[in-house]
Amino acid sequence: MKFLIAGLGSIGRRHLRHLVALGQEDILLYRTHRGTLPDDELSGYLIETDLSAALNHKPDAVIISNPTSLHLDVAIPAVEAGCHILLEKPVSHNLDCLDELQAIVEKKGIHVLVGFQFRYHPSLHQVEKILSGEKIGRSISFRAHWGEFLPDWHPWEDYRRSYSARKDLGGGVILTLAHPLDYLGWFFGEVEALWAFAGQLSDLELNVEDTAEIGLKFVNSVIGSVHLDYNQRPSRHQLEIICTRGTILWDNLGKSLDVYSTEKQEWQPYPLPSDFERDQLFRAQMMHFLEVVEGNADPICTLQDGVRALKLALAVRQSAEEGQRITFHG
Repeated sequence: MKFLIAGLGSIGRRHLRHLVALGQEDILLYRTHRGTLPDDELSGYLIETDLSAALNHKPDAVIISNPTSLHLDVAIPAVEAGCHILLEKPVSHNLDCLDELQAIVEKKGIHVLVGFQFRYHPSLHQVEKILSGEKIGRSISFRAHWGEFLPDWHPWEDYRRSYSARKDLGGGVILTLAHPLDYLGWFFGEVEALWAFAGQLSDLELNVEDTAEIGLKFVNSVIGSVHLDYNQRPSRHQLEIICTRGTILWDNLGKSLDVYSTEKQEWQPYPLPSDFERDQLFRAQMMHFLEVVEGNADPICTLQDGVRALKLALAVRQSAEEGQRITFHG
């Protein structure tokens, strides 16, 4: 199989390393040379600076890991060329042209996998299993909290230049840290209504929101909140789910999952393997994408899932801007 990678920032290079580790050798790169990382690890690969020229090499699949606002500039020509797609999250920064992308994907039978890597987290799979089996009853409410200090993400670059900090590149904490909006939908289904407060509240130099507080009500009546920020030190990413007969506590950075049963009146730990690390999520995602491209699996996070998460994120922004509760129509 032949792969084209569009966008060679930190996530694009991570995808490249996993492709190589999984035995893929026929790889070419589409670059604009605006990145801030050195080019040492890219030597030896065919590089095109024109997208049409890159697609003329007839790749079987394209990995789209350029800045969010540029995703569809690559995705639409790639699916028109018949390429399967690994599309980084969020799928775009607005809804423009998404109908066009979806129509071409459907017409040509293209497979699109959206890069929400927490879909591969073994602890979250355990959470989904517990919830679907109602081992501790039905879900009532939740609290998701994710805070990190943006300047620590990429120490090699000025955070002010990163897509996460720039409106023109599709940044902002709501889009950049949209993972809880995806995995909560995975657990609880469709959102019925939401409210949000958000803004540029920290001392960071950026022109996008760096803090958001979000309230969600799902169609199944589960309610809860999501906190996102670019300023917290030390970092924290946790999820609490309160059920009728127990409680789930997941700590991503602490690598722990604990479940309390009111019947047993005790906490049960679900430990991760001692050698577990974050990079394994991306490896699992790439392994799955190879299966998708080969026709041996359906995407576990589809374009429809990605569009739903984007619509939810944009509704969050709308609520914060208008100061209104939003009835969500996914």
